[in-house]
Amino acid sequence: MKLTRLLLFMLIAVGSTARAEATEPVPPHQSFTLESKALKETRRINAYMPPGYDAAKSTRYPVLYMPDGGLQEDFPHVATTVDTAIRAGEMRPLILVGIENTERRRDMTGPTQVEEDRKIAPRVGGSAAFRSFIRDELMPQVRRRYRVTNETAIIGESLAGLFIVETFFLQPKLFDTYIALSPSLWWNGEELVRKAAERLKTQPALRNTLYLSSADEENIVSAVTHLADTLRASSPAGLKWQYEPRPDLRHDNIYRSASPQVLRKWFAPEATHSKQ
Repeated sequence: MKLTRLLLFMLIAVGSTARAEATEPVPPHQSFTLESKALKETRRINAYMPPGYDAAKSTRYPVLYMPDGGLQEDFPHVATTVDTAIRAGEMRPLILVGIENTERRRDMTGPTQVEEDRKIAPRVGGSAAFRSFIRDELMPQVRRRYRVTNETAIIGESLAGLFIVETFFLQPKLFDTYIALSPSLWWNGEELVRKAAERLKTQPALRNTLYLSSADEENIVSAVTHLADTLRASSPAGLKWQYEPRPDLRHDNIYRSASPQVLRKWFAPEATHSKQ
């Protein structure tokens, strides 16, 4: 178990380094900085607008938020996927907002009682502050800057997927759609999985969308499978959810490999659940 977890830590570190070293094309976008009181630092934000945004002065768009949203992180390939799909008529037009990292492992993790967990970074357990930043600072800024609807979504992988699942359980109304690719649900002894049934019972009126996946990775597969079992037994009737195992993929390629299909499915042009 310790060896498997160590290997996962290494994959997380290697994946982050690879993203930081890579440079790749990115569709036209805007960037701005935001002084965060919640995080006590400046955060850089990248925003992609769909084709025709400037001309369609009265049209408003849903917003898809993404952690790991720096130009040397996952923003370029997700923005390219979104832009390509919209131009092909395979996806609803939306605004993509990427949040560039400063201390990724601090922001994406909640508190933990597991000593091995705390070894992944000098500081962990800052997800509540990061969520406050998104809710109280970033989202209002996005609403002021751009023509948006009330429909929101979030996508992320690995530790960002952990943050997304945690947010779904702790503040489910923050987003309408939650997409978590290979979420690191082993964190804190699988606490999110262990408490899932209890937390679902407190939200009988949930009408969100939750998508989960896992690659070929032992710790994550077991945890996400257990969560899917709980959702199957205890999810509210209004919750739309799917678990899609992807044993053909690895932890370091599931985001790029799976997100094009996933985004096209959950934001298909015929979707009618957008809230004005």
